[in-house]
Amino acid sequence: MPQTITEKILARAGGVDSVRPGQNLPFRPDHMIAYDFPGYTDVMFRQMHEDFGITELAEPERYLVFIDHMLTKGDAKERDIHKVTRDWCEFYGVTLHEAEGIGHQVTAELGYALPGRFLIHFDGHVSGLGAFGALGWGVRRDLLEAWVSGQIYLDVPATVRFDLTGQFRPGVDNRDLIHAIIGRLGADGCAHQVMEFGGPGAESMSIDRRQGLCGMAMFTGAVSAIFNPDRTALDYAAAVARGPYEPVASDPDAEYSSRHTFDLSAIEPQVVLPGSARSANTRGVSELDSTEVTKAFIGSCASGRIEDIRSAAELLRGRRVAESVELNVVPTSAEIHRQAEQEGLLDVLRSAGANIHTSSCDFCFGYQKPLQPGEKCISTGVLNISGRMGSTKSEIYMGSASTVAASALTGKITDPREVMAS
Repeated sequence: MPQTITEKILARAGGVDSVRPGQNLPFRPDHMIAYDFPGYTDVMFRQMHEDFGITELAEPERYLVFIDHMLTKGDAKERDIHKVTRDWCEFYGVTLHEAEGIGHQVTAELGYALPGRFLIHFDGHVSGLGAFGALGWGVRRDLLEAWVSGQIYLDVPATVRFDLTGQFRPGVDNRDLIHAIIGRLGADGCAHQVMEFGGPGAESMSIDRRQGLCGMAMFTGAVSAIFNPDRTALDYAAAVARGPYEPVASDPDAEYSSRHTFDLSAIEPQVVLPGSARSANTRGVSELDSTEVTKAFIGSCASGRIEDIRSAAELLRGRRVAESVELNVVPTSAEIHRQAEQEGLLDVLRSAGANIHTSSCDFCFGYQKPLQPGEKCISTGVLNISGRMGSTKSEIYMGSASTVAASALTGKITDPREVMAS
């Protein structure tokens, strides 16, 4: 029976020969991931111990826990939150990854997101692991089911296929592509399905670009996104792998719920207006080129990787950020921070007037240097609903790292290609 890569991964995780969309089955994830956050992990920790009486884990190596939120104030509240997590991990023998960067990225760097593997998290941006031919699925509070039992019941999703052709032009990247997809299909165009990317355009995309694209899948309504592993992904996996893995790929005659073709060379820089990532709020950057901004942010699990930082540094090299704008740059992980430092990129950004910060999720959700009433921010964060980065009376526009850097330079939303041309 022909199957998609998603169906093959789930069949292995379910211990069956094959699965079909719509089936509800128990699946055994290779890894069950969480970051500590009030109301989520602390509640699950208590429930496991008090409600379910679990005092020992049979396979603690399957649990991955990160401290990547609430790292920047150093107050008693933060210390209390993190102590709960440290104590739980020590009690159950779970390895804790603290202050190494955003967990979605660090999971890949540490060799857990390998081709053919199935990983779950309560956070939907774990879909970014699809860049490696792994299936990362955000299951919200149902993560507790897996933490307690070692397996989770899920409905097998259908797959939407995206055939990508061409290559990105300078100044355009994965952020522009995902918003172009949302603009065409709508914010529920892939609801409850998996987005599968393939074709020569997909093969031309770097790992960084694939991660950023897959990590934003939820804004089409999708449960995840994935690339079939090619030489780019397999080479990455071979360099970082922890343990054996078995790559799989979609059969040529696999069935898809729908297919769509996008020419990467035809994509224009996109900007998402304040309110949400819904299609009606997306515009070509040229439609907003008179919109002034006071803050700019490059970072997050979607757009703070080394290629994003390189793009920003290239635009800002030898230039200065507008006096009216505060530019903050947060590398997605400590490893990316070190690489950007070694390449001299952070010195370029500092010389341009940017502030460089230690890797965490704190800027993206408004915990670190929150926006004040009346401020307008151009951001590579993952969400721009009211109040996401601070005051509900501030405004958040979203774009690529190149668009953010160009806008920080001029003090208004700017097409990065204009800066390149000058």
